[in-house]
Amino acid sequence: MENLTPMMKQYMNIKNQYKDCILFFRLGDFYEMFFDDALTASKELEITLTQRDCGGEEKAPMCGVPHHVVDSYIGKLVERGYKVAICEQVEDPTLAKGLVERDVIRVVTPGTITDLTILDEKSNNFLVSVYLDNMGIGLCYVDNSTGEMYTTQYLGKEIDSYNFVIDELGKIFPSEIICNKAFSLNERAMKIIKNRINPYINIYEDSSINNDDWEKVILDHFKVDILDKLDIKDKLFSILATGKLIDYLYLTQKNSLDHINHLSYYHPNNYMILDISTRTNLEIHETIMSRDKKGALIWLLDKTSTAMGGRLLKKWLEQPLINSVEIKKRQKVVDYFVNNLMAMDDIKGLLKRIYDIERLSSKISYGNCNGRDLISLKNSIEVLPELRKSLQQSHCKELVEISLEIDSLEDVYNLINKSICDNPPISVKEGGLIKEGYDSELDALRKGSLGGKEWLAALELEERNKTNIKNLKIGFNKKTGYYFEVTKSNLPLVPDYFIRKQTLTNAERYYTEKLKEMEIKILGAEERVLDLEYTLFQDIRDRVKEETERIQRTSKVISKIDVLNSFSQVAYKNNYVKPDLNNKGIIHIEEGRHPVVENTIESNLFIPNDTYLDIKDNMVQIITGPNMAGKSTYMRQVAIITLLTQIGSFVPAKKANIGIVDRIFTRIGASDNLSQGESTFMVEMNEVSNIIKSATPNSLIILDEVGRGTSTYDGLSIAWAVVEHIVKNIKAKTLFATHYHELTELEEKFSEIKNLTILVEEKGDDIVFLRKIVEGSTNRSYGIEVAKLAGINKAIIDRANEILSSIEGNHQLSINNSSNTHHNKQLNMMDYKKDYYLDRIINIDISSLTPIEAMNTLYNLIEDAKKLKERA
Repeated sequence: MENLTPMMKQYMNIKNQYKDCILFFRLGDFYEMFFDDALTASKELEITLTQRDCGGEEKAPMCGVPHHVVDSYIGKLVERGYKVAICEQVEDPTLAKGLVERDVIRVVTPGTITDLTILDEKSNNFLVSVYLDNMGIGLCYVDNSTGEMYTTQYLGKEIDSYNFVIDELGKIFPSEIICNKAFSLNERAMKIIKNRINPYINIYEDSSINNDDWEKVILDHFKVDILDKLDIKDKLFSILATGKLIDYLYLTQKNSLDHINHLSYYHPNNYMILDISTRTNLEIHETIMSRDKKGALIWLLDKTSTAMGGRLLKKWLEQPLINSVEIKKRQKVVDYFVNNLMAMDDIKGLLKRIYDIERLSSKISYGNCNGRDLISLKNSIEVLPELRKSLQQSHCKELVEISLEIDSLEDVYNLINKSICDNPPISVKEGGLIKEGYDSELDALRKGSLGGKEWLAALELEERNKTNIKNLKIGFNKKTGYYFEVTKSNLPLVPDYFIRKQTLTNAERYYTEKLKEMEIKILGAEERVLDLEYTLFQDIRDRVKEETERIQRTSKVISKIDVLNSFSQVAYKNNYVKPDLNNKGIIHIEEGRHPVVENTIESNLFIPNDTYLDIKDNMVQIITGPNMAGKSTYMRQVAIITLLTQIGSFVPAKKANIGIVDRIFTRIGASDNLSQGESTFMVEMNEVSNIIKSATPNSLIILDEVGRGTSTYDGLSIAWAVVEHIVKNIKAKTLFATHYHELTELEEKFSEIKNLTILVEEKGDDIVFLRKIVEGSTNRSYGIEVAKLAGINKAIIDRANEILSSIEGNHQLSINNSSNTHHNKQLNMMDYKKDYYLDRIINIDISSLTPIEAMNTLYNLIEDAKKLKERA
């Protein structure tokens, strides 16, 4: 440090305070990076790496980006998981005595970014705070770009806290997490988080936690006793998580955070809970294979006209309702629009004219908006009276009630309309922002500046006539100021009172004392105009900022209208129906369809199916049939129709009556999770374990091919035991698809179980999938026929049939309902092994064995026999 230049010492002092960030250090018109930051940034941003003398023997690696395009570079780094500290000159360089003072004005992190050009407009960008100890867990999350903040907590054992926090994080899907050290040491949770969510993670020491301190942080921010207001004074874990989150925001944003003005406490059990596996398996937000939005449920549902509506739709899908009264309110609005298409289209047209005023208000609150942002807000507010009127004229009670929540914001509109030019520049410091007539002082300065320009035009004409230089003209640039320009051919005509200023290739530039005096007056006036315009703009921005809460409330109402209008468009286009609701635990669907699949297959060939589940004689349905026949699609569609019902949407069916469920669980498909060191079967068993522990009689369980990841006997035993446990202990509505045909015997043992199968038409050696679910069962999987359809070589198909016939002839497996089930299984295994040992003994060529080889062969047979006896 001793040998460093003063500027580099300043850099190092600041960098040492932000070691986990890439430091953007302002030098003139550039942000520069040095040392390791420069090496990282040059690689990630693909910019040139240079060197700078830093006072020592070695030069420092250096790279930089222009200040006027810095946002795009910061965005790229943050998208790739880096934190960026922005270091600015905090004093006027012209007034500085020596080194210009610099300091970090903001730290941009993955969870705090507000740049609208980087953020997904229809997705929230959440920053989450987690606090865990052996008594429970607290969670708080915020979207810094919209101001939304939520908190919750769970008190219980660590294993229960684990399930709670993974479910919540799977719903929130944060881009950044701050957590205490105790939580970071939970290896199981951290594996899931890093591999399934992959946020940026900040860890702090538990010793920094003090309840009273964090209460004060919360109260100081919200300026009211929000803990009493929300009745969360006793919610210690929520307070710890929330206090730490607010503290982190102030630490990084170095701003007032006025746009974060409301905290919501929620109970997860107030909504349908969807765990992270269910969200994935139902392909709610993205497809499993390509992780693409196209082909996911939200792709079909999202016909929203505003970014705010798109974000709310996503939230509704993450938190389906369990309150039938609230569901019916949403249904009534959708019903109105479906039956009044002109109103549906009119509302959609009005919504399309509204910008993302939720994020605009946050941008204004942050103080980094420009004139165009204010005009976008004004143009959006202009729509509100018309939108409100249209809703009131609907005579739909629910829409009229919604309209009363819309604040017309006329005062905000009038302020912007009379002050900001209709087409302002991007920059707020280069003039052209404020309308004429808004401020008398500004008008006077502008008039004076205009008079100076008129004087210049008169001076140009006067000198042209005096000197007889016909092409004499007055010019201006920022570097040299005002000047007379004379071409080379006219230099003999230049008078002696012209003072040389600059020499060009084909001309000379001059000034006169008279021109210099006027330059000082004009430039002084123009500078005062720019300064005053910026001061006025800041005042206008601050006055709009004071109305942030009103703008946010109205944006939420607009979002709600937008989502319900979107539901109606989807319902009308796809012939959906309004589902009835019941509290009897019945799911009755007539001619149900999978909403996404029917939209992606050609020629409307989707085959609808009926469903009837209850909590008595149709509690568990075991579904058999070949692969590719449609079992998984059928089960998913039942889950999705239930989910759509509980977000207030209409559903793809001829008729539906849905009993509210508290959770949907799915165990569908098979995949390794190698990054967590888990095999397909381990992933499957983890998911089944979570279902068994968490499901209630009000849940809906979807299980597909449980037990297929291990040996036939082990897998069948597990599947059998899982079904029995659900029937005896959980008593939840369950669809259970399987290739273990032996499970169909359970229908005779339990009255709550019904067998279903998928119809297949056999045509010689070929099969045709009819994709129709009917009562009954099958004892065939048609695996070889499916392989044939897939194009497997005929010789392999023929050989497979031979092997199948041999196995079926020698190896039958049956599980009875009696207490001798385990004994029968053992006998069948022993019969199979007996054939195996006979084949081995018969095929031993004794004459060719040496004494040692004979002993080894006998030893191996004895050892295998011992193992068989142990299992028996």
